[in-house]
Parts: sequence; structure tokens; C-alpha cells
Amino acid sequence: MAKKDYTDLAKTIIENVGGPENINSLIHCITRLRFYLKDESIANTEVLTATDGVIDVRQAQGQYQVVIGNAVADVYDAVIKALGPEFADPEATAAAVAATGGPADTGDKTIWDHIKGGTNSLIGVITGSMSPVIGVLAASGIIKGLLALLTLPQLGSLLDAKSVPYMTISAMADASFFFLPVIVGFSAARKIGGDPIVAAVIGAFLTYPQIVDWGRSFKEMFAIGGFNFQFLNYTYSIFPIILAAWIAKKLEDWLKAHLPNYLQMIFTPLITILIVSTITIIVTGPIIQGLANGIANVITWLVSVSGWVGGLIIGGFYQVLVIFGLHWGVVPLVAQQISANGASPLNAIVSTTMVAQGAAVLAVAIKSRKAGVKELGFAAAISAFCGVTEPAIYGVNLRFRKVFISGLMGSAVGGFITGLMHGNMYGFTGALIGFPSFFDPKNPTDLNSFYAFLISSLAAILVSFILTWVWGYNDEMAMTEKKAPKKLAA
Repeated sequence: MAKKDYTDLAKTIIENVGGPENINSLIHCITRLRFYLKDESIANTEVLTATDGVIDVRQAQGQYQVVIGNAVADVYDAVIKALGPEFADPEATAAAVAATGGPADTGDKTIWDHIKGGTNSLIGVITGSMSPVIGVLAASGIIKGLLALLTLPQLGSLLDAKSVPYMTISAMADASFFFLPVIVGFSAARKIGGDPIVAAVIGAFLTYPQIVDWGRSFKEMFAIGGFNFQFLNYTYSIFPIILAAWIAKKLEDWLKAHLPNYLQMIFTPLITILIVSTITIIVTGPIIQGLANGIANVITWLVSVSGWVGGLIIGGFYQVLVIFGLHWGVVPLVAQQISANGASPLNAIVSTTMVAQGAAVLAVAIKSRKAGVKELGFAAAISAFCGVTEPAIYGVNLRFRKVFISGLMGSAVGGFITGLMHGNMYGFTGALIGFPSFFDPKNPTDLNSFYAFLISSLAAILVSFILTWVWGYNDEMAMTEKKAPKKLAA
């Protein structure tokens, strides 16, 4: 099958975001082109939302987000080809992020403007750092789940957990999690305009075997006034390396401004690696890792203690975050839960919300006699069942608002059951395609989480589908026109 040509769509998008002269930089996540524009007010949102190939437009986090769907990477390539590679330059993106989040810097910024700008920048950095990594983590999670499935006695223990094939394939899946600081460090540095290789080396230092061994045993580095500084284990971690990449970027900029050119090639990375690595293991790493573990543990505790209450609330409202692209803030918390406890009850609940929105749009596709709605609905349902709900939400569900509400009700029921059964996920991939993530690699015979997945997913599908069918949709309903959204306040 020939690859689809997105040249015309790219030209339309560029023209209606204000042309190349209005674009500072451009990145993309799983479904959205995320523009940093000089002036969002001149973008022609109404034309874009009515353009074939564009699902919707959102303005949030200081970004002008054009929702494309699963073809976003191809559309991004076409846009960059039309604009020129300088618009994908990390330094330009970093400058745009830094300038995002408030009125022009005329000296009249309020404290709120600075807070807003800082919040937008933080969310932008987390989004840009994690977006390229999610696919790899999802794939690794599926591999781990399938391995656990193959070791089940109920299936005849098709694979021995101590066999060479098992351990080899398990190492392939574990690599992305174990060396997460290396991958995220590289990605974060690219996002903020730093040196990706230097950031990756700092991440490699954090996962160096000797450092990991010392971290697991909390070996003491030194003591000051009775306060012991200890090594920590940073495998599977995200936040410490993101901050390290930011500090490295600031230090690199200072060194480039003060070192002679003939010294920069060697001494800039030398000084940066030494100083930032030391700061990370002594100061910022322990503080951030402690806070991150604390937040992850609190969420885990709340979900486990509240059970159905936490599941009902998170399940009922999570997909609302997706509307504004704020769900990316949850990803590091899921990673931290898996890092700290080996499992994420939060992600188990989130999984049911994807299934519910997929079931809602599937009901529309089956019930409708309109060819266009059917085609869009079936494609969006497949995407949602594979863990990406934006095509369903923007393409159909939000435009028939009762459909979206039906999906929320279904996901609330699914979350309720997941919380009630104390379901866990042991990987990142959710929705129906993520079923292997509900097998515990350390205890494959414990099927509680898998049963929670089956029952909650079935309930979410039935509730969302039936509500949409009898209440949420009929062909006489007018599809709400895609309108320019109000800009989300940070």
C-alpha cells in the first residue's frame, strides 16, 4: 500500500496557523502537532477544524495543538519538509517554551504570569521528554506481559522463567525501563535545546552497575553533621534526569559564553558531566526521587484504601484531561508507581477509560447509517481499543456530547470495579491491546489483576455501548460543529 501524501494538508495547516513567519517551533506527541506560535490570535482555527485530516484544535499549555490522530508523525514530517528543518530545531523550541505562558515581557508581569509561564514550561518539557519514549515503554510492557502469560501453569508453562530464551527476551523488555534515565535524558535535552549526548551520559552514570548496586544498599557517600548522604537507585526514574538535563543546559550555556572556543569541545562536556552528575546524586536526585516516590505512594495508598471511590472518580474524569492534553502529567506518576512498587493501580483505572470511549464510538459506528460517521467511528474505536482515544473523542464523541458522557459513565463503572478488585497494571500499555500488562511478571499465577481487567473492561464496554445506543446517539442528531476552543488557563 502506497504511503499517503500529506503535502496539501501540511500546506493548509501552515497557512492557517499564520504562516512560517508566525511559527517559533513545532513538536508532536502521539496524536497532536504542538505549535509554539508568536501570536495565536491570528491563527485561523475555524478553517483548520473544518479541514479534512484535522480532528480538532486545542489551545493549552502555551501550545497551539492541531489534533491529527494516528497519522501525526507523517503529517509532522510533511509540515517540517514544507517549513524547513530549522522549525524542528530543539534550541528554537526551548526558546519558545521559555517565552510561553503570559504577556510579553514588558516588565509588567505579575506573579501569576510567572507561575503560569513556569507551569506551561514544565508541562511542555514533560510532554516533549516523554512523548518519544511512550511507544518503546508500551512495547516493552506488552513483551513482559506476554512472557508472564507464557509461564502460566494453566497454559502448561510453555516457557520456563529460568530458561535462556525467557531471560534473553525479558532483557530486551527490561532495557527500556532499566535505562530510562538515559533515554529520557536524551529526549529531555533535545526538547530544551541542550546536548543530548551529555544528558544521556549523565543518565548512564545514574544507571551504572556500581552506582545501582550502591543505591540498592543505600551505601553512604559521606556524612555532614550527623546527616548521611546515601546513594539511591535511579533505574526506572524520570524526574531526576529531566531536572539534570535542564541544569546541564544552563551550565552549558554559561560555559559557552565564558570559555574560549578552543576549550569548549572538551571542557564543556567535562565540566558539565562532573558538576551535574555530582549535584544530581547529592542534592537534586534524593530530593526529587523522595518527592516522586512520596506522590506515587500516596496515590497508590489512596486508590488501595478508597478502592471503589478512587476508581469511580479517576475513571469518571480522566478522559476530560485528555481533551486539554493534560493527561501527559499522569505518565510520570505511572512510571514512578511502577518504579517504586512494580505495579500501577492508577494505570489500571486509566485503562478502562480508553476502553469505554472506544465502546461509545463503536456504538455510533454500528448504529449510524451515515457512511462518513461509520468510517470515522470504526477507525476511532480501533484506535481507542489500542490505547489512543483522541480520534474517538475529537472525531465523534465530543461532537455528539452525549456520546462522550456515555463513555465517561462507562469508564466510571470500569474504574469502580478496578478499584473494588484492587487491580494493578505492570506495564504502560492500556486498553484491550494492553491485556498482557495485567499479568504480574513476578507472580504469574496471581490472576486477580487480569480478572479485574476482564470484568472492568467488559462492564465499561457494556455500559458505554448501551448508553450510547439508547440515549447518546441517533442519526437525527446534528453533529456539533468543531469550534475554536477557549484557551485553557494554566
